[in-house]
Amino acid sequence: MDTPFNKLTIIWLLLLLSCGCSGGPAKSHSVTVAGSTSVQPFAEKLAEIFMEVHPDTIVNVQGGGSTAGIKACVQRAAQIGTCSRELKREESNLERIVIAHDGIAVIVHPRNPVKNLTIEQLQGIFSGKIRSWALLGWIDKPIFFVTREEGSGTRDAFEHLVMGKLDISDEALVQDSNGSVREIIANNTWAIGYISFGVVNKQVKALAVNSVLPSPKTIKSKQYKLTRPFLFVTLPQPSELSQKFIDFVLGPDGQRILEHEGLIGVH
Repeated sequence: MDTPFNKLTIIWLLLLLSCGCSGGPAKSHSVTVAGSTSVQPFAEKLAEIFMEVHPDTIVNVQGGGSTAGIKACVQRAAQIGTCSRELKREESNLERIVIAHDGIAVIVHPRNPVKNLTIEQLQGIFSGKIRSWALLGWIDKPIFFVTREEGSGTRDAFEHLVMGKLDISDEALVQDSNGSVREIIANNTWAIGYISFGVVNKQVKALAVNSVLPSPKTIKSKQYKLTRPFLFVTLPQPSELSQKFIDFVLGPDGQRILEHEGLIGVH
């Protein structure tokens, strides 16, 4: 169930997108892409290149979260929704298009000497049962753990792939984007969180999970278990411009851009 914050976020997004893509002669030359904040930076890069090739078109990219993007698509406030989790049963009427694959990276501060955690240890940390780094072979300092908000595709995938039937503790600090999680981890030696592998940088350190480091090779081979698809979703029979943008993303140029940005292509 969405939190009050996310309900407000969804309402705001739908109002914004409705205003931005309703009426006017330019509508046929614009497409709105909205949803997952994990997919957003990659969609923005794709849109930038697409508009350079097609200067008479506008591709408007918005965030808001996977659930908000799906709702915007269903309510026709966006032509393309973006999602960083699998669709739920009630969302199966949408067209599902895998544009790339991504890993969920578990990250810590670069000065943290821990290199590998098991799924069971991650469950203990994020459920609040493992509270000290000393229990993980380091110093006796409290573990400061950071999670994504309800409605986030990254959180949904982490809950499915890591937590199983366990809940993430209410003691976790909740953040609404990969960037904000990364920033907190980069500035807190005792912190741990999870973000899209595609946005890991030198500010943080990605841990191996069950002795396997996330990398393009391990994600593509499914050796690294914390992987999920990045999706575009549309209503049946998308507009001509929407399909043109989708074809670009799935084509060789779009896939090269996504792989250059750190994702794993679908071909």
